[in-house]
Amino acid sequence: MRQEDRARFDLALGRARHSAYQDGEFIEQESFMRVGEILALAERAGIGPGVSVLDVCCGVAGPGRLVTRATGCSYLGVDASAEAVGIARERAAGLDCRFEVGRVPPLPPGRFDVVLLLETLLAFSDKDALLRHVAAAMEDGGRFAFTVEEGAPLTDSERAAMPDADTVWPTPLPTLVDSLERAGLRVSWQAELSASHLAMVESLTEAFAADEAYIVEHVGRRGYAELVAAHRLWGDWLGRGRVRKFALVAEKLPAAASGAENRGARTAPTGDVAHLAGQT
Repeated sequence: MRQEDRARFDLALGRARHSAYQDGEFIEQESFMRVGEILALAERAGIGPGVSVLDVCCGVAGPGRLVTRATGCSYLGVDASAEAVGIARERAAGLDCRFEVGRVPPLPPGRFDVVLLLETLLAFSDKDALLRHVAAAMEDGGRFAFTVEEGAPLTDSERAAMPDADTVWPTPLPTLVDSLERAGLRVSWQAELSASHLAMVESLTEAFAADEAYIVEHVGRRGYAELVAAHRLWGDWLGRGRVRKFALVAEKLPAAASGAENRGARTAPTGDVAHLAGQT
């Protein structure tokens, strides 16, 4: 079941999500990321006072509101769900946050210092097309900060087992780096989050099971079953190394430099074996 009825799912899953995270780590994120990981990625991307940030597929914008509050950036979130954007607007009162409803791609007009894409690159089967739009939305030197589910494409049996498999498109890291470079983006930093996110998946799965009756009341038996099935699959895949999770920052190169680098040797990103703050 797709979580298009965002208000209903936000209500149904809110208290289980809150219980799954340690104190201070739940900021209404709809993902496996923790507060420390979100803020560390924002810091690596150079987000600070007055920096213009476009948050793509922002959802209810828990991470976006956190980053805006912590850094003083100028924030625009975009999401295809009008319900999610409505919730985000209501909860962002008093912050320098704006929101738009729209499908991606394309991206909203204008140029931004940073483009964020947290936990949703997975949903795009045509990553080349998306990355061209991301690059066009930034000035030279702009930073693209994002997470990715790294791994081979799903097999037929994996696709049959995963609910809403048409939104699940993992990609090998070398393939992604090639796509970034074709768009004129060079990876400057990366960190693996697999162990942290495996622990978070397991915690969320336990929390959903403990709150089963309440969740079923709001989203139905099928919605609950598919939610738990998807989380169990992610737990299995992360545990076996079938999929790995990474956070990355890629910088937009000037057109001339981008062409020269694509003809030459690839530059290794800094932080190749780094971990985000508080993770090992």
